[in-house]
Amino acid sequence: LNHDLQKILYLFMRGWLCRRKWKTIVQDYICSPHAESMRKRNQIVFTMVEAESEYVHQLYILVNGFLRPLRMAASSKKPPISHDDVSSIFLNSETIMFLHEIFHQGLKARIANWPTLILADLFDILLPMLNIYQEFVRNHQYSLQVLANCKQNRDFDKLLKQYEANPACEGRMLETFLTYPMFQIPRYIITLHELLAHTPHEHVERKSLEFAKSKLEELSRVMHDEVSDTENIRKNLAIERMIVEGCDILLDTSQTFIRQGSLIQVPSVERGKLSKVRLGSLSLKKEGERQCFLFTKHFLICTRSSGGKLHLLKTGGVLSLIDCTLIEEPDATKGSGQVFGHLDFKIVVEPPDAAPFTVVLLAPSRQEKAAWTSDISQCVDNIRCNGLMTIVFEENSKVTVPHMIKSDARLHKDDTDICFSKTLNSCKVPQIRYASVERLLERLTDLRFLSIDFLNTFLHTYRIFTTAAVVLGKLSDIYKSPFRAFALVFRSLELFFATSQNNRGEHLVDGKSPRLCRKFSSPPPLAVSRTSSPVRARKLSLTSPLNSRIGALDLTTSSASSSPTTTHSPAGSPPPHTGKVPLDLSRGLSSPEQSPGAVEEHVDNPRVDLCNKLKRSIQRGIIQLPRQTADNSHCSVSPASAFAIATAAAGHGSPPGESGRAAERRHQRTCDKEFIIRRSATNRVLNVLRHWVSKHAQDFELNNELKMNVLNLLEEVLRDPDLLPQERKATANILRALSQDDQDDIHLKLEDIIQLTDCPKAECFETLSAMELAEQITLLDHIVFRSIPYEEFLGQGWMKLDKNERTPYIMKTSQHFNDMSNLVASQIMNYADVSSRANAIEKWVAVADICRCLHNYNGVLEITSALNRSAIYRLKKTWAKVSKQTKALMDKLQKTVSSEGRFKNLRETLKNCNPPAVPYLGMYLTDLAFIEEGTPNFTEEGLVNFSKMRMISHIIREIRQFQQTSFRIDHQPKVTQYLLDKALIIDEDTLYDLSLKIEPRLPA
Repeated sequence: LNHDLQKILYLFMRGWLCRRKWKTIVQDYICSPHAESMRKRNQIVFTMVEAESEYVHQLYILVNGFLRPLRMAASSKKPPISHDDVSSIFLNSETIMFLHEIFHQGLKARIANWPTLILADLFDILLPMLNIYQEFVRNHQYSLQVLANCKQNRDFDKLLKQYEANPACEGRMLETFLTYPMFQIPRYIITLHELLAHTPHEHVERKSLEFAKSKLEELSRVMHDEVSDTENIRKNLAIERMIVEGCDILLDTSQTFIRQGSLIQVPSVERGKLSKVRLGSLSLKKEGERQCFLFTKHFLICTRSSGGKLHLLKTGGVLSLIDCTLIEEPDATKGSGQVFGHLDFKIVVEPPDAAPFTVVLLAPSRQEKAAWTSDISQCVDNIRCNGLMTIVFEENSKVTVPHMIKSDARLHKDDTDICFSKTLNSCKVPQIRYASVERLLERLTDLRFLSIDFLNTFLHTYRIFTTAAVVLGKLSDIYKSPFRAFALVFRSLELFFATSQNNRGEHLVDGKSPRLCRKFSSPPPLAVSRTSSPVRARKLSLTSPLNSRIGALDLTTSSASSSPTTTHSPAGSPPPHTGKVPLDLSRGLSSPEQSPGAVEEHVDNPRVDLCNKLKRSIQRGIIQLPRQTADNSHCSVSPASAFAIATAAAGHGSPPGESGRAAERRHQRTCDKEFIIRRSATNRVLNVLRHWVSKHAQDFELNNELKMNVLNLLEEVLRDPDLLPQERKATANILRALSQDDQDDIHLKLEDIIQLTDCPKAECFETLSAMELAEQITLLDHIVFRSIPYEEFLGQGWMKLDKNERTPYIMKTSQHFNDMSNLVASQIMNYADVSSRANAIEKWVAVADICRCLHNYNGVLEITSALNRSAIYRLKKTWAKVSKQTKALMDKLQKTVSSEGRFKNLRETLKNCNPPAVPYLGMYLTDLAFIEEGTPNFTEEGLVNFSKMRMISHIIREIRQFQQTSFRIDHQPKVTQYLLDKALIIDEDTLYDLSLKIEPRLPA
């Protein structure tokens, strides 16, 4: 018995010790990092299953609640919608639902086998099918447009509201369900990223998960590029819908929107002279106001009817920029600068099939004028440079990228220091996705082209990855040593042309160059002038008189033996021409009076002859290329563009045993090449500096050292003895812009309003009309919004601890928003009786509606947010006294500025409205925060994430567009003194206590 008892006791103690040991082991494991990681991993999987279940449910509602019923309605006797429209709205929706139902079932099966969670094979099945998302994303904006058009049909709109009233929709609209698939791929990427963070490196499915993540990221990048293109198309279509007559040129996918705004068109010119009108004339402001839209290829001028619709001008409503000459300081009208305060600029239009005419426009301020003229001139430069490259370097085949670009792998082939996307920029060159700082600076100073979208992006965001001193240093190097900077470009082009010539040697037997005599597959996109005009000079961006001989270069006359029908100019040089003629680097003079013959030399090598002519023509300021037209009209290019021709002409060495004359010709080729490239380098440096100074003046106001360095560089340029007159004028214009006082001094500032001491006594709320309040709120909101410098939008400074020092103007804007909202709430709570409070609410809603009509959406949100505060919202007796019309109007206003769908309605409203406008700043700050949080500034290899820079620049450009267009509202001190009186503001806690005192809580 004792033995059995001992055995039992031994077994008990042994079991107890084992259990204790295992308990310790389990407890230690539970507290271990590995177990914590597995718990987080499992939690991520469970969350993913819940999210997938919700997503499948959303797709189910989309398909069964909308798609299938609408298909049935389209088959009825009186269909409210066609089958084509149904297919356009719901493209791939059903397929996406079936795919995710299968994926969801697989996830649930894996959960049934918990705790063993193997997911990689499910993603292996899912990945090949996700390409259908590309079509959905590409079609998304179009589907929303088709849906918006269908809603114009009352029967369809009524039917759709019945479907949306289904309890399963939970108050969500069809547009909301169509948007859900747009976020699914990024959601998977985030989930896989979190999973990998908690998956050990030795885990069996880590490699499969990494592969799935890389494939999804690749798909996401492709979708991002397509969304960027789609966003541009969407903007174009939104403008096209605003124009009553429609505008076919906006349906061209290569049209990129640049800017829009209000300008005043001066009445017609008679014999080149402006009619005598006064800038302050009320009739001029009302009748001459135009809504203008600038695109990369066209400039639209519209009038606005009383109903708000836009109408293109019958004459000069659509201006093709290739036919336009921009004159920034019109000199044809004597004294125009004094009459219009130097706010006017002129566009001379010479269409090939109509008589030339002139459009004179007035900008509201010098800053806006500088912005408009800078963008227009850059667009014209791009078009003409692209046209030259297409004519000279592109073969008969229908290629999208000129051969010169194809020949330079650095422009399109990924390397260790650069990575490209599939999207082309305005110069038809692949956009940069990632790049080193050096490669970005190289692209900025590439003489062959300068894309306006790249230039805007670079100048908006350069301070993130480099400094202004480095950028200026690069520009200085390009000016001083252009050959060293472009060594790689020269080598690639010379190799390309040498290869081309070797492949076409048989064409040179008769001394004719295939580059010069070939027939083009389509008319080149350069301007042609058929008729004589008082203003014959085509300017890229500047106008300047030139006291020199004027001659025209015709590349069809390349040599004596080119063709039996070749026409030559007289051999002798024309006498010196002393008359003042506008210098033009982009278009030659075609009339006999203005184009005496150019000197022709009979040489054996047509390329030497070509290069000699190029130098002489650039010295005269004119370069012409042939155009295959019946009247032998000529089209022209700028010296910056002639860089390509010069390289082609001088890219071949002389054969062994050359004669003394041949050696002299080779030396002449080298001199011509150096001359052209030096002039092109100077042109490029001045172009970038002009854009920088005119559109980013704050960089120089805040950095005196940078300003002095730019002034020194410009003074050095002026000392160049070979400087052309138009370059001298460009340099003088930049110097003048740097030296003049701040252009914004003419604008009213908030500090000036606050410090006014001679104002009349502020009036009270009852004596002020809703119109007065709305106008002055709009004026104050725009003054505060306009004062924010664009550099404060970089780096999320408004979210840092030292935000008041890093972003003082953003914080001032936020404080102003809160003060105005507090004033509205305080004014309502100041009334003791119910009727007065109800009347105050109705008046503030009316003010908000007028703000909406004035496009002050920030003011609308200031008022609606005040009315939605708990202290106001809980006053049921007060709201019962408010009329139904006011409540319906408030609901409409709240829907416009609602944050639902990332301010979807507000974004759509802003896209369809013309400046001036005051958007809600918080919407843009949210966008910038999302971009900053989601993507790093640099890759792991240290390359600049230029795609991110492009997204940031797009937002900043939209903000600055609204900043630069001012309201024409007169300041009323009596109203602003009331609006800015902080003594009227009651703090939040006191407001709520006052609300409880007015209407106590009901007993439970």
